[in-house]
Amino acid sequence: MSLKSRYNRDKKILEAGLDESGRGCLAGPVVAAAVVLPENFSNQLVNDSKKLNHKKRMNTREVILDEAVTYGIGIVWNEKIDEINILNATYLAMHMALDELKPVPEMLLIDGNRFKAYKKIEYQCIIKGDGLYFSIAAASILAKTERDLIMMKLHEEFPEFRWNKNKGYPTKDHQKSIAEYGVTKYHRKSFNLNPQLTLDF
Repeated sequence: MSLKSRYNRDKKILEAGLDESGRGCLAGPVVAAAVVLPENFSNQLVNDSKKLNHKKRMNTREVILDEAVTYGIGIVWNEKIDEINILNATYLAMHMALDELKPVPEMLLIDGNRFKAYKKIEYQCIIKGDGLYFSIAAASILAKTERDLIMMKLHEEFPEFRWNKNKGYPTKDHQKSIAEYGVTKYHRKSFNLNPQLTLDF
């Protein structure tokens, strides 16, 4: 199924797609992106970020950055996640991304089923929207690639956790590293970092 360029085809309004990356991770930030694409945008490279490998995502990222009418990226780090919880941190990251958009969109297309209203702008939550609309797919790619770049940088500081590979997700390898080396300043201490461990924070 091909992606759609617009949600409101009968209305010529400015639409922004939103998505996030890193909600289920044990370490690092949650990152959200908001993207406004040109009317009738179409590009076969743009798709749900989960369906693209790293190289294709990075190549497509450049296409989006070059062709977007406007885009924004919001980053909420682990300390704030621990303070306000991951759901609220995700909302905050999305709002931060929206703060960067100029011009301001008139309609928001959100990947998923929950969102916190932003400045009284109309919005629609769309389950698996990153596989339906170009703007949401573009946001998913920007959010994912931005977060991957962050985690690859953090890997240089803590190479024993291999964040360049697992990106902070709860893989067996990551949890084994937590058991062996403990936690870092980038771990989300409010999360169950390792079911087999009792960690003293």
